[in-house]
Amino acid sequence: MRLSILFVAITALACMTPAVSSAKVYGDTIYIPERAIVLSGDSANADTRGNIAILYSREGMSFDEPGAPRFLFLDREGKVALGIGGYVKGVGMYDFDGAIDGSDFETYDIPVPFNPAQRQRFGADASQSTLFLKLVTHPTKLGRITVYIQTGFNSASKGYTLKLKQAYVSVGHVTAGLARSSFADGEAEAPTIDGQGPSGQITAKNMLFQYKTNTVKGFSGAISIENPSASYSTVTGVTEAIAQRVPDIPLYVQYAWNSDSHVRVSVLHRSLSYRDLTAGKNHFRSGWGLHLSSVGDIAAGLGYFGHVAYGEGIARYINDLCDNGYDLVPSEVEGELKAPGALAWTVGLSYNFTKRFFMTANCSQSRVYDCSILGGDSYRYGTYAAINGFYNLTSDFRIGAECLIGRRHNYDGTSGHANRFEAMMQYSF
Repeated sequence: MRLSILFVAITALACMTPAVSSAKVYGDTIYIPERAIVLSGDSANADTRGNIAILYSREGMSFDEPGAPRFLFLDREGKVALGIGGYVKGVGMYDFDGAIDGSDFETYDIPVPFNPAQRQRFGADASQSTLFLKLVTHPTKLGRITVYIQTGFNSASKGYTLKLKQAYVSVGHVTAGLARSSFADGEAEAPTIDGQGPSGQITAKNMLFQYKTNTVKGFSGAISIENPSASYSTVTGVTEAIAQRVPDIPLYVQYAWNSDSHVRVSVLHRSLSYRDLTAGKNHFRSGWGLHLSSVGDIAAGLGYFGHVAYGEGIARYINDLCDNGYDLVPSEVEGELKAPGALAWTVGLSYNFTKRFFMTANCSQSRVYDCSILGGDSYRYGTYAAINGFYNLTSDFRIGAECLIGRRHNYDGTSGHANRFEAMMQYSF
């Protein structure tokens, strides 16, 4: 509650304060954009080639993350910059020939078999709206300091309560806090209006302690220890989930040939704890994952994005499988749990028709293996496809439309499907 009041107070102050500086230009490069409102401080002394450039950088960010703060505070010496921004996003949706009961188009939730009572659904949602603060300092003895806080909202069914999405501090090469996992690749994620995103997308955010290297001849990397979170399917009275005792350890190596194109290989190690109630013993199962992701240009205006991941016990990191009990499942041996294999992939294209209008299309799938012991009606794989278009009416005002197709397949061969058309209006500030 206090956090929401703080954001409202700061935004109100920003709206009442006149701009004191226009964009600052060096050669052909604008370091403080025209849209930015400098609320305090002397922009003439601003470190535009350092902290201002980092403040407006979208490196490592996904499509749906706000990256350009509207309101800018500078200290008198220009060594510290604080940006405040976000966007309001309203989405209207209509499901036809199969519906999902929720604002997120999650193929796991598609009814199987098809339910005629859920053939159609109209809905609207504003929970993707977001607020953020980002502070960047001049280099210190430990390195440049970056502080980032991002909030969002729970969906309408939960009362639109404010929730924390990211909160971290970076000092030099080290980042600590709630941030995107080193196993995920934000820039390679599919652009969608749908807040859930593709069924096979890797999107996890964890509490972490990460070390990231410098970029040398296009190569960079990172390794982190991350707070483990797991979801198990247990047998009542036989097995149970217990507190995790070993952090998840992901790392990646990336090669970038320009600022918008790269290929990344990520690996993940997990140690998953559970208790055998029959024997009265605690056990560990090892989990591992391999993730290949890339984003880049094919030709003028045409780009690609995508990834493929496979592993055992990595359901926590996959959109469709997260929190649905697939990190560990019952084994054929009583009292034991196993880490099932999981495959997740997304592939897509984007095309910029003009500077203001672009379209994307993607197809994605998540699949679990060796889980028939959960029953014939358990999830086997889900397929998700999307095509969308976005048009920027102004630099701050974006509209878009999207068509989604989803299908869920169970182990007994049954399946269900859903289709959705949705449109959005988004204003950034």
